[in-house]
Amino acid sequence: MANRPIEIVFGEQADALLTKMPPLADLPDPDENTAVAMCYTTGTTGAPKGVLYSHRAIVLHTLGLALAEVMGICEQDIVCPIVPMFHANAWGMPFAAVMTGAKLVMPGPHLDAASVVDLFVRERVTVTGGVPTIWMGVLQLLDEHPGAHDLSAMRAMFVGGSAVPQTMIEAFELRHGLRIIQAWGMTEMAPLGTMARVPSSMAADPAGAQFKYRAKQGRPVPFVEIRARNENGLVAWDGETMGELEVRGPWVAAGYYNRTDCADRFTDDGWFRTGDIVTIDASGTIQVQDRAKDVIKSGGEWISSVALECALMGHPAVAEAAVIPVDHPKWSERPLAAVVLKPGAIVTPDDLRSFLAPQFPKFWMPDAFEFIDAIPRTSAGKFKKSELRDRFKGYRLA
Repeated sequence: MANRPIEIVFGEQADALLTKMPPLADLPDPDENTAVAMCYTTGTTGAPKGVLYSHRAIVLHTLGLALAEVMGICEQDIVCPIVPMFHANAWGMPFAAVMTGAKLVMPGPHLDAASVVDLFVRERVTVTGGVPTIWMGVLQLLDEHPGAHDLSAMRAMFVGGSAVPQTMIEAFELRHGLRIIQAWGMTEMAPLGTMARVPSSMAADPAGAQFKYRAKQGRPVPFVEIRARNENGLVAWDGETMGELEVRGPWVAAGYYNRTDCADRFTDDGWFRTGDIVTIDASGTIQVQDRAKDVIKSGGEWISSVALECALMGHPAVAEAAVIPVDHPKWSERPLAAVVLKPGAIVTPDDLRSFLAPQFPKFWMPDAFEFIDAIPRTSAGKFKKSELRDRFKGYRLA
């Protein structure tokens, strides 16, 4: 059968069409704990797993997004989630837009930087959200054509899915007047967990200190509880001790769909083990150091691949970077950095080592740098390190 075009109607045509529809019969009220939606994890470190969401979880999560200190979505907003609906329901942003009466703009399949920016300009978008790789392309476009795109309506660009380099937050704000707000969450959390809004106690702090705070993943949003644990038990909230983050709350999943092999992800007292290695400071602010499966265990010490990646992407020649562990006969594992350079850029491994040296202990330095054309991504646009580990399996360090 030949493909037939789909006709889409807007405005008065749509209103006229709706008036011709027969009235719907009253539907029974569902139990609030009935499952209403399911999304799959993106599988950055393993096989994707299905997560069911109840009516109650989605309603409470939607109310959370509308809070002023979370996303603050309201009737005056024009909301355009760049994150897809299959990725934790586009972070719940469409539900919040519908609930508050905000205008909702869906981007469709064209997610290249030029198409995204053109959509923002045409629709006067005020709130958006997406993973860092999307905004890297947008930043490059804006830098190449400074002042060419009127994004003055934009009040907040929410970024999550992986850590955001501080240099990117600074670049958007200082060069283009656009405010990046970092958030953290997971598919298992519907997905919102924390938000990195600068607290009022830091309002008078220098810009550098505020940017540094915004490069963290922030404090838990209302109704979400956090704690972290390592082999010695619950870790102190000292901003230094690393442990695996555990969360609980009314929109946090209690299990996976049709999976009996993941019981260890949920504790007996009702907490979800996220698999993220974090530090928590005295104010309850978390900073993600790594995924448990990605942290590099070298000579009994932990090395954060996330910290190295964010630092590398601050180099003017580097477009993207991912750091993975490779086997080492003496130290068990050592870091290897896979680097994508900006078009026309030239840089050597020694240049990158010199750039990193002032920022990290010597034993954190990658033992090798591999320059590649592109970093593999998941369907949601996040770096897929499992493919990189497969690619460099058996890699022999010099």
